[in-house]
Amino acid sequence: MSPVQLLDGLLHGNAAEQRRAMAKAITLLESTRVDHRALADELLTAMLPHTGQSFRLGISGVPGVGKSTFIEALGLYLIGQGYRVAVLAVDPSSTVSGGSILGDKTRMELLSVHERAYIRPSPSSGTLGGVAEKTRESMLVCEAAGYDIVMVETVGVGQSETAVANMTDMFVLMQLPNAGDDLQAIKKGVMELADLVVINKADIDAIAATRAELQITSALQLLGMHGGSGHAHADTTLWHPKVVQLSALLNQGVDSFWAAVSEFKDLQTRNGRWALRRQHQALSWMWERIDAGLKQNFRTQARVQALLPQLSQQVAAGQLAASTAARQLLSAYETKSQSAE
Repeated sequence: MSPVQLLDGLLHGNAAEQRRAMAKAITLLESTRVDHRALADELLTAMLPHTGQSFRLGISGVPGVGKSTFIEALGLYLIGQGYRVAVLAVDPSSTVSGGSILGDKTRMELLSVHERAYIRPSPSSGTLGGVAEKTRESMLVCEAAGYDIVMVETVGVGQSETAVANMTDMFVLMQLPNAGDDLQAIKKGVMELADLVVINKADIDAIAATRAELQITSALQLLGMHGGSGHAHADTTLWHPKVVQLSALLNQGVDSFWAAVSEFKDLQTRNGRWALRRQHQALSWMWERIDAGLKQNFRTQARVQALLPQLSQQVAAGQLAASTAARQLLSAYETKSQSAE
């Protein structure tokens, strides 16, 4: 299907046609073929006027915290409120085989078959940040198709896996009741990016869940006092991160969670930070693609390819410092680029 046909399917197709167009569009955007990238750019440009109206919700947490169960419970709740829900579930790719299980749909049995929901698993393919390389572009497809809520489920949490916070309107961090003390909570750099912290599985141990809520709340307040997280605690015009308890399995607390999300959205819209965040994200996306393009161009340049095997062998054998080899390769790349001008 051409970009024009894909866009028509996204905007005007019936339920089956729209789903087919969404699947084909995301597959096109994820393709690394040069001819496909040209078509993908054409599609993105055509889609842009029809995007930007959805609420983008990022959800992250350690494996086993119950992200998929929570997303299904939240998705069904939102559908009951009249919304259409899209889920972009990013699955980790194996560093050995390069493959991914992509089994998130099997954990969302009810949501995955609902006509008002769309779930798309994608491999991380080695991309840092806990998201797939083309997650931003996939979000635009969902928005163009008219989905009100677009959720991005990341592969896990770590100090480097915070990219989802830079592409969504709200970043939710999920924790377990026995996740550690307040010092451990502060240690996680991702905590500074959280707009809302969810303690899931609170039904298992209510005392531990309450203790975790108090500890994390204390940690968030400490971060806010320093103002480094952008949540300066004394400023009432800013959103101050909250902590909520729930049990996704028992479907308890989902309504309270969404009430907090709605409060966040209203405040961010009033103080102008909603639009500002979107602008910063668009610029961040541009620079991400520039970085990726430069890296790809560097690797495929003939002069670099000619030097790379020998220098790699010398670095591996301990005969040449890695930094020295890198400078030689960059020098070769710059020399070739300047001669081409």
